[in-house]
Amino acid sequence: MTETGGPSGPEGTETPGKPAQPQAGEPAQPQADLPTPPRGEVPPSPAPEQQWQSPSGATPPPLPSYQAPQQQQQYPNWKVGLGRPGVIPLRPLNLTDILDGAVTTMRRYWRMVFGAAAVTAVLTAAIDLIGYFLVDTTEDLERLRDLGPAATDQELLNQTLDMLGGSLAASFVSLIATMIGTTLLTGFLTVLMGKAALGKPIVFKEAVKEAAGRLLPLLGLTVLYTLAIMVAAIFCFVPAIIPFTFWALASPALLLERGTVREAFRRSAKLVSGMFWRIFGILLLAAVISAFLAMIITMPFSFGAFMTLFTDPEQVYIPSTGDLILQSVGTVIAQTIVGPFSALVTVILYIDQRMRREGMDIELARAAGIATPPPPQAW
Repeated sequence: MTETGGPSGPEGTETPGKPAQPQAGEPAQPQADLPTPPRGEVPPSPAPEQQWQSPSGATPPPLPSYQAPQQQQQYPNWKVGLGRPGVIPLRPLNLTDILDGAVTTMRRYWRMVFGAAAVTAVLTAAIDLIGYFLVDTTEDLERLRDLGPAATDQELLNQTLDMLGGSLAASFVSLIATMIGTTLLTGFLTVLMGKAALGKPIVFKEAVKEAAGRLLPLLGLTVLYTLAIMVAAIFCFVPAIIPFTFWALASPALLLERGTVREAFRRSAKLVSGMFWRIFGILLLAAVISAFLAMIITMPFSFGAFMTLFTDPEQVYIPSTGDLILQSVGTVIAQTIVGPFSALVTVILYIDQRMRREGMDIELARAAGIATPPPPQAW
């Protein structure tokens, strides 16, 4: 037994507190002469190792911490579209987006929109008023009124046919004026909407110059489109909605794609196919809204004709020159306010169909300077 209480080892083994003796054949290793601590005391801890220093004595600079590279471009989320650089979001549009885009364009560019609408409305009303004076139906109305209750059925029929012929001639002049005004307004608003969708600045002279180069083809397209609807309406109402809907997008296609009239009709039919009833419903809703607002605006200017409803129903209303001028003023105001709405809805529908079918939203985003997501990589 040793003093520490452990068993004593065999002879030749090392004992605690004494350095080990080298065996025969082994080189002697230098050992530090460490004193054995007294019983019950803990030996002192060794001195800590010194920190490395450069030969010059300067402390080395700390290592740079790793930082993740910052994202250069933030791509928009596909669920919310590619952003809204202009008046419409760059994604497939719903009904609210289409109507809001038309109203937003009218509010944001109100000077150019209402200015162009006022010019075309005045031109249309002037041609319409001149045609009414050239094809005067006042005498026919007076003869019909003078016939009285003693007139025979044949006299009433002959006078009605005469009055109907004059009314058709006046309506033909009014139709020509309407087509000219519609062509001018549609051409200008289509160019304006193409730039407004990108949020780019619009110069009135540049928009007029760009639209002026396509006015003749656009006028021919408008004439063909109107005749197709009229011919279809003569036979039946249901076939009339077919050319009305399938060729509704031909005007924007002609102006924005710079093709021929035939190509514009084909492009419109291709874009509408598969979504006929959706486009027809939106166009019909826009027409109903426009007609309702126009009726409210023009009603105070047609006071003379309105009052005949409360007088003798057999009394024939014959408008005076003052009544005609007052009605023309009301028509100009109504067309200035309401006319751009339907045209803008048609252009937005064209852009929406191309975004749905051809990915035009990506092209518009690139043109507007918006970063688009990279195409998916193949495995």
